[in-house]
Amino acid sequence: MFARRIAVIGTGYVGLTTGACLASLGHHVVCADIDPTKIERLRAGRVDILEPGLAELVGEGIAAGRLRFVVGASAAVTGDDRGAELPAEIVYLCVPTPMGEGGAADLAAVRAVADEVRDLLPPGCVVVNKSTVPVGTAATTLQILRRTDVAVVSNPEFLREGSAVHDFLHPDRIVVGSASQEAAERVAALYSRLGAPTLLTDAASAEMVKYAANCFLAMKLSFVNSLADLCERLGADVVEVTEGMGHDRRIGQTFLSPGPGWGGSCFPKDTHALLQIAEAAGMDFDLVRASLAVNTKTRALVVDKIRTAVGGTLTDKRIGLLGLTFKAGTDDLRDSPALAVAALLRAEGAHLTGYDPAHPAGVPGVTDDVTVVDDPLTMAKEADALVVLTEWPQFRTLDWAALAGVTTTPVVIDTRNLLDADILRRAGFTWIGMGRG
Repeated sequence: MFARRIAVIGTGYVGLTTGACLASLGHHVVCADIDPTKIERLRAGRVDILEPGLAELVGEGIAAGRLRFVVGASAAVTGDDRGAELPAEIVYLCVPTPMGEGGAADLAAVRAVADEVRDLLPPGCVVVNKSTVPVGTAATTLQILRRTDVAVVSNPEFLREGSAVHDFLHPDRIVVGSASQEAAERVAALYSRLGAPTLLTDAASAEMVKYAANCFLAMKLSFVNSLADLCERLGADVVEVTEGMGHDRRIGQTFLSPGPGWGGSCFPKDTHALLQIAEAAGMDFDLVRASLAVNTKTRALVVDKIRTAVGGTLTDKRIGLLGLTFKAGTDDLRDSPALAVAALLRAEGAHLTGYDPAHPAGVPGVTDDVTVVDDPLTMAKEADALVVLTEWPQFRTLDWAALAGVTTTPVVIDTRNLLDADILRRAGFTWIGMGRG
């Protein structure tokens, strides 16, 4: 494998993980961001993202001289903010593509970077769309660049927050799509040391793979949440049911755990985007639309369960919330189902106190519906009910007897089926799970 000169534009979850991992594979990587303060922190090896192993990988890359950070895409593409190095051979676009008007992905950042670097790209350079972008974006990027001597490749990421480094270095598959076979092979070669199955395809198919995968997983989660509701009504146990399902190799064990709905930075954005893509093609993707509707309904069902547990009304009830992030192992609050449930509770007059290991002080403007504290005991004090909303494993080992001693009513609604019901009962709690019959 030849070491390549790579520029990575954007240092969020995807960009920073991509840059650090490519450097660990022996490539020379320059990462760029528009935020000078962030770049200074990264140069010092300070990573603000809660992602296991990422800070260590960044530090190793800096120490080895294979990973550097600069301000601005232009500096990264030319090789150095002082112009002292050779330009990049491959440029990754890892910029935000948030949900725009009507649910479509907003490509403003992709367009802006393409405009900025158009005349700086060396002949033969390959531009890689790593961000999740609508089908046809590779062709659009090529039109913006207006360069016949530059190729554009779609190389979607499949990184789970909380295990992004592991997922990058131990991928299920590598997908690379382009109209240029040579460019696709060059990008695929960057990952040769990983030994993963590699699909070389056209750009549109590569772009569709990302949406198809995320929307299928979202549908699977909506299915199991509906299944949990049905199990409760029929006296069945969703844990036993999904275990029986999961042994079928066609289904598998993953994404079969009920919860308070799905969220995060990808699933909500990508499901809405796929609906827009389908509508633009003259199709109504009913399954995806139904999955979104079920997700909204699931949050309302959680609130119904909490309301019932505290006597039929949430007005002036004190509710303690365990977990605010959209999943364990990350500090990401974007589209968190926990916060969505909190907003519904607050709208019905509940007083909310929350504890999350990743946010002991809360985030102004994001967690305003909740009084965030840095201690589970304070969270539980005088609560009429406690609600587990994020599957942080450390919640299993809390001193539940002590928590029961400070609550007004010792009841736990465990929306993740995370806790051991027998331990909770011995501690004095009434335990209520999801789909447990």
